[in-house]
Amino acid sequence: MKKLPIGLSDFKELIKENYYYFDKTNFIDEVIKDGSKVKLFARPRRFGKTLNMSMLKYFFDIREAEENRKLFKNLYIEKTENFKEQGQYPVVFLSLKDLKARTWEEMERGIKNLLQEVFSEHKYIVKELDEFDLSILKKIINKEVELEGLKSSLKFLTKILYEKYNKKVIILIDEYDAP
Repeated sequence: MKKLPIGLSDFKELIKENYYYFDKTNFIDEVIKDGSKVKLFARPRRFGKTLNMSMLKYFFDIREAEENRKLFKNLYIEKTENFKEQGQYPVVFLSLKDLKARTWEEMERGIKNLLQEVFSEHKYIVKELDEFDLSILKKIINKEVELEGLKSSLKFLTKILYEKYNKKVIILIDEYDAP
C-alpha cells in the first residue's frame, strides 16, 4: 500500500519509497521551455516548492544521471522532447531553511557551515583543480575563510564546475527568505 508523503520534500525518496505522487514533472518541461536565466518560484507556504526544487535537482544533475533517469520513468517529462536535458548539467542546490540565528556571529557560522556542506558535495572535483583553486576550495570546506571571502564562493563553485563539465551550472536556492 502506498504511503502519504506528509512532510516529505525529497523527490528521490518519494519515488523510491513508493509514496503517492501527483505527477508535477510538466513543471520541468515548462522551466525548460521558458528559457529564462533566472526564475523565482513564489508560492504559498506548504505548496511543494522544496519538493519541486528537489525534482529539478535530480532531473538536471549530471552526477548520477543514469540512476536519476529511473526516477522519471512513466512520468510526464519522460515522454517529452525535453527529456534529453535530463542529467546534462552540474547542479548546485542549497537551502537556506536552517539559517536562523539570534546574533550576527551565529548567522556567520551558519553561512560557513552551509557553504562547507555545499562545497563538500563537490569535492570529487579536487583532482582536477590547479593549486590556486584547490587552496580556495580547501579553505571553504575547512571553514578557514572570512565572511568577505565567501561573497564570491558560489561564483567560484560555478566556475570550477563549468570548467570541469564545459556546461552551464544550474543553481537552485531554496528558502532564500529564511535568514
